[in-house]
Amino acid sequence: MIDLKRESLEEQEHLSALRREFHRHPELGLHEYRTASRIEEELDRIGIPHTRVGETGVLGILAGADGGTGAVALRADIDALPIQETHETEYTSTAPGIMHACGHDAHVASLLGAARLLAKHREQMPGEVRFIFQPAEEIGQGAKPFIEAGALDGVDRIFGLHTAYDLPVGTVGLKPGLNNAAVDHFSIQIKGKAAHVSTPQLGADALYIASQLVVGLQAIATRRTSPVDPVVIGIGKLAAGTAYNAVAESALLEGTTRTVSQEQGYRLRELIDQAAKATAAVYGGTASITWTDFTPPLINDPRACSEAAAIATDLGAAVVADHALSLSGDNFAEYQLYVPGAYAYVGTGNPNLSNTTVTNHNGDFDIDEAALPLGAALLAAYAIETLQQLAPSHQRSYKCPPTTLSNPPLSTAASTATPSPDR
Repeated sequence: MIDLKRESLEEQEHLSALRREFHRHPELGLHEYRTASRIEEELDRIGIPHTRVGETGVLGILAGADGGTGAVALRADIDALPIQETHETEYTSTAPGIMHACGHDAHVASLLGAARLLAKHREQMPGEVRFIFQPAEEIGQGAKPFIEAGALDGVDRIFGLHTAYDLPVGTVGLKPGLNNAAVDHFSIQIKGKAAHVSTPQLGADALYIASQLVVGLQAIATRRTSPVDPVVIGIGKLAAGTAYNAVAESALLEGTTRTVSQEQGYRLRELIDQAAKATAAVYGGTASITWTDFTPPLINDPRACSEAAAIATDLGAAVVADHALSLSGDNFAEYQLYVPGAYAYVGTGNPNLSNTTVTNHNGDFDIDEAALPLGAALLAAYAIETLQQLAPSHQRSYKCPPTTLSNPPLSTAASTATPSPDR
């Protein structure tokens, strides 16, 4: 019998060192060259074969010692954000304007920790584990290349983790069904006509048109959609004009929609397109809109979620089954379109470490690294247990000490907690 919880706790120092190294050297989506190389170095040390997917994705494959036909995929995203770190610590980012402000450094460390555990216990794996180190999650990319490369071919389950500042260390959020919103990105290019500000009638003010859109698009969410359906239309960027005393000739808006269904997302697209073109036309300009799909809604498979919750409980974690629906997105959802899977939130908050309760995508964001062993053990245990369940004769081969923590039953009830902002 093996004790994954104990073995993972013994890896605390190594896991923290890995996470801190990745934190010091963050890289933006599709530019994770150093990160990918370090992941490969670690997989080489562990003895796990690997291959590149695209330029910066890494796929590791570990076969069980006794063969087997089952396959489980474990996924970690590896990219950072264009955010300046304001939290001063010994492992503060060394890349100006770039930071792991969403916990992906912890995801990578946890998955590498799981790989170490699984490589030690290959004889307990009646099948294969695939380690997906995915780039570019923050920009809605990176998942499709793994799918197209066949990383999910023959896979029976997929499992992934995300840090959660709003859950204390030692807890795991696991909810069947809808967990995260569908996310789309839009850019609106406004074309006007330049003129002096003293003669605005001779021009078409692209900046004014854009300003009307920033305000007006919110009416779509409040007046053209049901108030009981969560919808977000957010505009995070507006660029216009070249001089203080000139009517702006052009403007660019960039924003995002968050919906709980693809159908709702397509309806929002139509309404935003109509509003942009009509508003521009009223004031003498034109608008062109470009849309990019970032991710479908993330929906946990009930069976996979139940399996993961039972394993988390065995590992001594308190399972939070009503973790709030988040209108953030994660293209882990892309994998779930092909393979039943579960996506868990691992608590990284600690009231005694103030930065660990700061929201994602913030320059002060940090985690309590005491959460890393649980993340690694949960990934490894899910792989072993699932492969054994898929084997012809199932016999659990790892053990965890009993826990006295309260573990509420899985429920689809919605939480009233504030959703965690992410993508």
